[in-house]
Amino acid sequence: MPRFVPPTMSRRAVHAAAPMQQRLRMLMMGCPGSGKGTLSARLERQLGVPVLTAGDMLRWHVRHGTEVGREADRVIRAGTLMPDTTMMRLVGPELAKRRDGDWILDGFPRTDAQAERLHEFLEAEHLPLSLVVHLIVPEEVILQRILERWTHMPSGRVYNLSFNPPKRAGIDDVTGEPLEKRDDDNPATFKRRIDGYHEVTEPMIERFRQLACPSDPSRPLLVPLAGATSDEIWPQLQALIHERFPYMATRTSSCPADAGGAAGPSSAPTTA
Repeated sequence: MPRFVPPTMSRRAVHAAAPMQQRLRMLMMGCPGSGKGTLSARLERQLGVPVLTAGDMLRWHVRHGTEVGREADRVIRAGTLMPDTTMMRLVGPELAKRRDGDWILDGFPRTDAQAERLHEFLEAEHLPLSLVVHLIVPEEVILQRILERWTHMPSGRVYNLSFNPPKRAGIDDVTGEPLEKRDDDNPATFKRRIDGYHEVTEPMIERFRQLACPSDPSRPLLVPLAGATSDEIWPQLQALIHERFPYMATRTSSCPADAGGAAGPSSAPTTA
């Protein structure tokens, strides 16, 4: 497999051009349950930046029976891994439609192979990544979140009994339908998922760690943000966005705390 080289230059590369204003094209990475959905949703509310979530895209296409949705549904029913080509057919068009705007991509890529396909697409579309945020949260904190997590399966909305409970116990706030526990929300499965996550993603994260912003090679592309809760990480994320993308400062407003599990899904993708 060819070595993955994202559409950015090495931090060690010499670049004489003056920094240019760069759109926010961001990957949000972190262990399962680290708060990617919560923090992405806060940025969406505060800055109006669309959050593109691979899982939401997949569910939307399956539910609406699109061509790629039918293909994905066959894979799901067969119990096999989703092909990288199928994932790119879900993600690629959504990025292309936002060529002149900002976006946050959550839940993709997850492997080197997916990252390579994403790179090839972004390079062809002249849409370089401008930021990769890596959330670092203690594993014992994540496990407690997962044990208290309840999900509305059709939409992917997630609730937490400690800090984001439903208005009515066991009932989705939006549809009134029952919430469910995911089969994999248990300590043994969590341990396997975390170990698998590190094994698969660490090589990709290390590559991102060696790269620089396309608009300013003095700044790293990947920025780690650490904390035990989303409320601890949120001020760091705000400061990072304001520093890297000053034009967004005029969009900001107060954002109430809602730390913990993922917020509801962003707007559904449109079919092209």
